This record gives sequence, structure tokens and C-alpha cells, in this order.
Amino acid sequence: MSVALRESRSGVRPPGGATGAALARSEPRAEQVATITVSRQSPDDAGIREIFVSVDGDNIAILKNGERVTHDLPAGPHRIRVHNTLFWKTHEVVLRPGEHARFKAANKAGWGSFGFLMVLGAAPLYLMFEREN
Repeated sequence: MSVALRESRSGVRPPGGATGAALARSEPRAEQVATITVSRQSPDDAGIREIFVSVDGDNIAILKNGERVTHDLPAGPHRIRVHNTLFWKTHEVVLRPGEHARFKAANKAGWGSFGFLMVLGAAPLYLMFEREN
């Protein structure tokens, strides 16, 4: 312990100047990062209700029709979950460093296109969430 006190008083700092808790919050090295993209750009999307996207329990986006989100995260196991407040879908993935996993999500109408019923909120709707690669 006296060694640590002596070094901190000497003004010697680690590379980048981060100390203490700041070291724990430092960004992961680029070779340890993976990427996910969730897109909601299907021509079959009903165009109603937002799709909420979370990774490991942290909300990262609320997608409207035609939007997408790209998110960097540490390589390793992750839980990617989407929901439209009615239905939930989950993918458990293990991402390698440098890997880019792409997913597509859509709110799709069931039983054909019941446009009038959908406007009233009465048409069947389901959530599609698939990995593209």
C-alpha cells in the first residue's frame, strides 16, 4: 500500500492519464469490439408501432418504420431483444472481435392486409426479428 501512495504522490500516471475508477470506464480496444445493426426497413412492415431494441438489458433504440440502429459493443456473449409492447423476440449471440451481426425487425400484419382494421388497431399484428448473416 505504501508503494501505491508513493507512486500517486510522485505524479506518475498510466498511459492516457486515466487513474482509479476512470481505468474501469476506459473504452475497449478496437480489436475487442463487435458491432450489431438492427434495421426496420422491410417493405412488408405494417408501418405502425415502434420497435424497442435493447442489448443486455440496456435500451439502445426505438425504431420507427424505415430506421436502423448500429451499436458497438465488446466481443463476447450478448442478449439482443426487441419488442413492440405486444410481442417480444430475443436472440442470444456470441460475437467475435470485429464481427458485425445484422438483424432485421418488422411489425407485420397477419391474415393478409386488413388495412382498415389495422387503422382501428384491431388487425392481427406480429413481430418479426431475424438475423441476416
